[in-house]
Amino acid sequence: MLILASALAAIIPMVSYLIFIWKFDRYDREPFKLVLQNYLWGSLGAIVFAVLGSLIISEILSLFIPGEEDLNYLGSIITAPVVEEITKGIFLFVTVTNKKFDNVTDGIVYGGAIGLGFGMTENFLYFISFGADISNWISIVLVRTLFSAVMHCVTTATFGAFLGYAKLKGLSNKHIIPLIGLVIAILIHFAWNYSVSLKSTALPGFLFMAITIVIFIAIYSTAVVNERKIILDELLSEVESGIIPSSHLEHLCSASRNSRGWIDENIRKTYLIASTTLAFKKNRLKITQGESRKFCEDEVSNYRKFIKSLIA
Repeated sequence: MLILASALAAIIPMVSYLIFIWKFDRYDREPFKLVLQNYLWGSLGAIVFAVLGSLIISEILSLFIPGEEDLNYLGSIITAPVVEEITKGIFLFVTVTNKKFDNVTDGIVYGGAIGLGFGMTENFLYFISFGADISNWISIVLVRTLFSAVMHCVTTATFGAFLGYAKLKGLSNKHIIPLIGLVIAILIHFAWNYSVSLKSTALPGFLFMAITIVIFIAIYSTAVVNERKIILDELLSEVESGIIPSSHLEHLCSASRNSRGWIDENIRKTYLIASTTLAFKKNRLKITQGESRKFCEDEVSNYRKFIKSLIA
């Protein structure tokens, strides 16, 4: 009974968070299959490598730190943040090569998915291991569901956001930007683990995590609004050139894009994807140099032709 209850308590909240994060990206929603792949990496691959990495580092540290209590404490506040953020985030280097991963919002969604997957599995292990009685079990479920697991989402999403920013801007120091994001993710993880390791700092720890979550939501909301601005700015010239009807622009840049009646329902989803992709391709073209620029120009031209034929 405990295993079933723990499984449901671990899975349902994290999957709910995942769907919310995915659907909140209303203008350029990522393929759920790809989001799910990242979620599964967090729940399986990242967990396995994190455990192996922590065991190896603990063995090395035990040569210099004889006390088991000190070793466990160091592992909790130092080793865990470093190892877990690396094992969670490493899969983003695979995802970032996908054409769908092209901005900050995408990085937040994919990184958040990995973190939630990791949090789900970690929660389940905690629930079945430390739920000595029903009141203690409920307390652990609440704390880990509202804070610890969300912390994993926030930290990996932070790394993903920096990775997405570097790809979006095509920065010359694009290798440094993700490293900064990883360091920030580790510091957030460290601050949470440290704060809850001592009873006297538990309350400040909860406050710190609550503020961090609020900041994360604000940044995610800003990124989504920025997506809308990119779509509006880039498609405005397409309206002026006659590629896209002026009556469509408002729908393409608002929540009404998912409503019926403003365009033939048989082509609406295809039209939304093509128009949104055109906007982001045009935005990408502004910072593309060298041989990649010609390829990007061809993509923009092809999407224009496709859209014209689609709504003709």
